[in-house]
Amino acid sequence: MADFGKDIERPLGQTVRPRAASSGISTRAVAATVVVLAMVGVSGAIALREKPFRKPQEAVVSTPKVTAAAEPAAAPVSQLAPATPKPQTPGKTGGPQIIHVQTEEGDGPPKTAIVIHDPSTIGQNLKIAHIPDKALIEPSDTGPLPIRSADGRRPFDVYARPWSGARGARVAIVIGGLAVSQTGTQAAIAKLPPEVTLAFAPQGNSIGRWMQAARQSGHEIVMQVPLEPFDYPNVNPGRNTLTVAGTAEENLKNLHWALSRTTNYTAVMNYMGARFSGDAAAMGPFMAELGKRGLAYIDDGSSARSVAPDLALKDGVPFVSGDTAIDAVQDRGAILKKLDGLEATARAKGFAVGIGSAFDLTVDTVSSWVAEAKKRGIEIVPISAVAIDPQKG
Repeated sequence: MADFGKDIERPLGQTVRPRAASSGISTRAVAATVVVLAMVGVSGAIALREKPFRKPQEAVVSTPKVTAAAEPAAAPVSQLAPATPKPQTPGKTGGPQIIHVQTEEGDGPPKTAIVIHDPSTIGQNLKIAHIPDKALIEPSDTGPLPIRSADGRRPFDVYARPWSGARGARVAIVIGGLAVSQTGTQAAIAKLPPEVTLAFAPQGNSIGRWMQAARQSGHEIVMQVPLEPFDYPNVNPGRNTLTVAGTAEENLKNLHWALSRTTNYTAVMNYMGARFSGDAAAMGPFMAELGKRGLAYIDDGSSARSVAPDLALKDGVPFVSGDTAIDAVQDRGAILKKLDGLEATARAKGFAVGIGSAFDLTVDTVSSWVAEAKKRGIEIVPISAVAIDPQKG
């Protein structure tokens, strides 16, 4: 009866076909499987090709072309000097500069990128810091003399160690007398943190080799120059001392001898010189020469009569004055007390400068103190970072 009802409702001309028994996979399923396998095979073949569809020589990679000053690339140690970088524009650097970079020409409109240049990072790439820049050297009979480059760059800027540029409490420490003792010099370079500035005595030996070792270790360096103290020559700073009685020509000749002992330094620091630094007639030609050559002057702060600050401002010489001699007493407790005083000064006025000598006790004490001071938030900076630079106002 049920079948008869279904037959009545079925459209005319259609007969009932018996259902075929299920025999496994349908024809459509087989076809779909074949298509999927074919697609997988083609994809695998593409992925495993040794070369892409486009020929490698026809692939264009857009590489940036820097249109502003760029850092020099690292050069091999055997090379005498790196490629001369483009000039850094002198003047005020109130904050990061935006440098526009244009890519290589290619299909489509030119593309540009933006690079932020932080002025606090101005300085020599530490990877090539030991290699003299030929553009900053004037040859002389006694050795290389520092000089401003034709494009105006100064050794003070180029050979400076980069630092953070932060406005926190900063301490600069200069350790002098390097190259006098070979073993002492080696120990000072190896033990002292790279942020500590090293000063070389011109009477020392193998200064060029020690300069390279110091710069490779990350230290900024300065050159000491013997200046006349009171009670000279009973108190004698050493060979080729600049004196009040000497003519300007004689003193400049002695200055050039000291400056030519090595290169890659940012500044000159007095060795003794209480009488000389208090005499404007003697200091005038000396300071003018430093300005001409693009060097800073570091006054160790031992003489209150020094006329160096006024002359440095007049001649455009970056200037630093030491706050304290940290190792006048060779005692660990006394040295630590002086260093703690530097920290207090730095927290009060922003920065402080300590001057010491490369005695074993001084080197060991400074090394351990620096590690602890960093934990307390003190930044140890190179001497150039705290210089007053008349050119940057």
